[in-house]
Amino acid sequence: MNIVIGITGASGAIYGIKLLEVLKSIPQIATHLVMSKYAVENIGIETDYSIGQVLGLADFTYDNDCLSARISSGSYITDATVIVPCSMKTLACISNGICDTLIARAADVALKESRKLIICPRETPLNSIHLENMLKLSRLGVKIIPPMPAYYNKPKTLDDIQNHQVMKICDCLGIANEIGHRWK
Repeated sequence: MNIVIGITGASGAIYGIKLLEVLKSIPQIATHLVMSKYAVENIGIETDYSIGQVLGLADFTYDNDCLSARISSGSYITDATVIVPCSMKTLACISNGICDTLIARAADVALKESRKLIICPRETPLNSIHLENMLKLSRLGVKIIPPMPAYYNKPKTLDDIQNHQVMKICDCLGIANEIGHRWK
């Protein structure tokens, strides 16, 4: 599988990092990572990971300004694109077909080629514009998986909460996993 991972400047970069860690452990999956400028900033603010460590988790990395990257073309076959976390700016760009960054273009390619697109929006409270953009994308088949912790699994640590989100993303990708605790 070829999976594009976009990490935007929304809070919650750790979700993208944790997903990369899980996917790296599966030899049949190649990851293509794109980070926005503010994702890089947030990784430094929110996590103990260096940018080098995050880049090292991906098989291929691209600059978000490089619209000539292979993942910007529908003729390059990918299986899915996951944007985690997804800022409201990126969500709006995707929803309105504005491909001014590689992350938005990769999502646009997933839409136009009828490939799996998963968006994990991170914002609260949500206004009507945010909700309308999500609804528009949902109607196009995009899976919207906001990082909302489950409590039936009795999380004890932040890791438990983060793993549950990654489990939900992997489930949507069709990747068998036991990353988080499931409903009994």
